[in-house]
Amino acid sequence: MENSAFEGLKTRFKTAGTDEKIRIYVESEELTQSQYKELLHLFPLSDLHKLEAALV
Repeated sequence: MENSAFEGLKTRFKTAGTDEKIRIYVESEELTQSQYKELLHLFPLSDLHKLEAALV
């Protein structure tokens, strides 16, 4: 994903609730591995099990 578009997505991700963060992470297309990692670092560790369940 283009850098400026990713920055907008990342801003939205930061302010989203957990369910919305999961939706963004799972449904976003054309992200690079590095961009996925950046989003993952912003995800609350206490809810990581929810993200894992959504990815299965």
